[in-house]
Amino acid sequence: MNNVELQITANEVRKGIITSVHSAKAGHPGGSLSAADIFTFLYFEEMNVDPTNPKMVDRDRFVLSKGHTAPGLYATLAHKGYFPVEDLLTLRQIGSYLQGHPDMKHIPGVDMSSGSLGQGISAAVGMALSAKLSGDYYRTYTLLGDGEIEEGQVWEAAMFAGHKHLDNLVVMVDNNGLQIDGDIKDVCSPYPIGEKFKAFNFHVIDNVDAHDFDAIRSAFNEARATKDMPTAIIFNSVKGKGVSFMENNVSWHGTAPNDEQLEIAMKDLEKVGATLCQK
Repeated sequence: MNNVELQITANEVRKGIITSVHSAKAGHPGGSLSAADIFTFLYFEEMNVDPTNPKMVDRDRFVLSKGHTAPGLYATLAHKGYFPVEDLLTLRQIGSYLQGHPDMKHIPGVDMSSGSLGQGISAAVGMALSAKLSGDYYRTYTLLGDGEIEEGQVWEAAMFAGHKHLDNLVVMVDNNGLQIDGDIKDVCSPYPIGEKFKAFNFHVIDNVDAHDFDAIRSAFNEARATKDMPTAIIFNSVKGKGVSFMENNVSWHGTAPNDEQLEIAMKDLEKVGATLCQK
């Protein structure tokens, strides 16, 4: 895909996030929207995956460590072809396979159930180690929130990954600056994030614009070229990206839009889509 095609797809992913969370009357739109471009690049360009064969043995693995942003992952999986886009409207509904957090037993394309913050990265490290021990060539990717990395288990996993020289592991941090209780600097500052990962023997790619596909592509290319150590990519993003009243507004961390707000949000995204289609 070229950058415009990626932007169009990411915009559709954002529409899926908004409509699914509105339908559920619950969920986490802010962090899903901030990571939409990352999700899109991973599944439409970076990772070796096949929606017609979700359990392909040599597929790359992805673990959504910040599992509450499942609406973003689900919308991406749907547009990639893992399941019908219409099913996004069943998010969190009784009987739906699209639960509030990723479920590897019932959702095609989900490699690890997640949601308990701090634990997903440990599972990803285990997957990367397994590939090394088995002589397999798949790569493992995991996305964490900047608030999530306040969890101690994150750094135990990072220490282990660095010690084992897991150069088939890419840890991504969605640094949108906000968590459920406010600005991460005020809650429990994890800064400087990059320096912390460096201390655990990671190659660090810092201050990457999470909404610039050239920057995203460059970062993943650098990660692939890195040998003998895992890579951490620190993405600078905008919480609620793409929806005017949600951007940089912590109140949209875990709030669903009402009917009026849905209409405004979709108009925002339709406008973006119309502009992209003219390019």
